[in-house]
Amino acid sequence: MAKFEGIHWAPKQMRYSLPDKEYELLDAGAQVFAVSRSVHYAMFLAFEGIRFFCRKNADGRLEVTFLNWHKNLERFRRSMIFNIGDDQKHLVPAVEELEGIFIHRYFQDPALRPFFEDMAKLGAQGYLRPFTVDEEESIGVTFPNQPAIRAAVNRYDRYLGEPFYGVVAPQLVRAVGVNKTGCLKLGVNYLMSVKAVEAAKKVSPDATAALFLDDRPYDRLGDRHITEWDSSCCLFAFRDGTVVKIPESELILPSITIQGICAILKHLGVKVEERHVTYGELVAKAKSNELISVASVGTAGILNRCARLVLVDEKGAVSGTHVPETTHPLYAKLAEAREYYWNIYKGLAKPLSGMTIYKYAL
Repeated sequence: MAKFEGIHWAPKQMRYSLPDKEYELLDAGAQVFAVSRSVHYAMFLAFEGIRFFCRKNADGRLEVTFLNWHKNLERFRRSMIFNIGDDQKHLVPAVEELEGIFIHRYFQDPALRPFFEDMAKLGAQGYLRPFTVDEEESIGVTFPNQPAIRAAVNRYDRYLGEPFYGVVAPQLVRAVGVNKTGCLKLGVNYLMSVKAVEAAKKVSPDATAALFLDDRPYDRLGDRHITEWDSSCCLFAFRDGTVVKIPESELILPSITIQGICAILKHLGVKVEERHVTYGELVAKAKSNELISVASVGTAGILNRCARLVLVDEKGAVSGTHVPETTHPLYAKLAEAREYYWNIYKGLAKPLSGMTIYKYAL
């Protein structure tokens, strides 16, 4: 399973109560009640992951940079709204209110300044993790009475990284489209992701990722659509020079990162298509050497190229293996796009049309 490496947490987390709009700074180890709907039933258990960069600006002040993070905040709002009743939706903060809570209260708190000072010296990657819980001491199966936002922040060395090894996991379904959960960052989705990686390791012990198909296990295997990796979206690079992005749907998490990566690839002269890819097409392209590379795309890792993808048949037995063609120009273009994306945060590359930089002095 993809995991963070070289992680260091800030000394404080925050809590913001939705009903009374009260903000608190908590110890990093502050816990949730053992008797909470969030703990027992995953009620109001949503989260986000938001990358940022911290440095000293021209005036010598600490400055944090986000890219398109209002899209993250809006996605966070959608996840919160899904988790509460219709009569509670007015409690969910607007994007601008969330921005104020996270930046002007949390990030600008003096208790976090030494942490950001260290980040600026190291040039490290930063990750803001807002999440929601029901703070009420109750395990009744109802919507939460005390919904709250918490957030923690960390720096890290890498996430997933290269090389990584994947296995197609058709026997498990990450989410069901009719429930409209696959497009949200909800705790209920990620157990299946971990189970899928566990299943992948039984096929290939060094597997660190599982590639999911759609929610139609009753259809012929070759007709099913590829959806995403266990904890990230995917891109496919083909010999004809095309990179394919899977269309967003109720089964696909709308990745802010993949939108930026696709824009950069187009800027670099790569043809990008958005369309469905059936498993049958993927197998055929792999066997005919038309598949150049399969990439994992997400906030924490940006973009990583799969070093080996194991294909399986209807019985779960290995039917083939894809390894990337590392000498093909598209393989290098994917890495170039990843570097360009991170350089936007650092101020070393210009944001493209549709990309918005947010800078805040601390």
